[in-house]
Amino acid sequence: MKNIQKAQSNLVNDTCTDCGSYADIGAVIDEYDTQLVIERVGDDAKEQAQQLIDLACKRFGDLQCLVSETEGGVSLTITFNYSAEKMIFQLENNL
Repeated sequence: MKNIQKAQSNLVNDTCTDCGSYADIGAVIDEYDTQLVIERVGDDAKEQAQQLIDLACKRFGDLQCLVSETEGGVSLTITFNYSAEKMIFQLENNL
């Protein structure tokens, strides 16, 4: 562990200073995790889903989006081209 810390730049900190564990970003982000499923309920569930579709398509272009009705609401599935796009969208929209 100490060799890893010595070898890395001072600008990079991917080691926990409390426990010394090392995080490999590839272990945190799965390149195939591109599908986001969002459940919405209520009278305006379809409108909420459409707003999310509009936001995602405006931000990332051509995406696959599927809205299916559930009991009392809708289920929205957005398939992004890259897992990073999914993560960015979740962060930007507090999802």
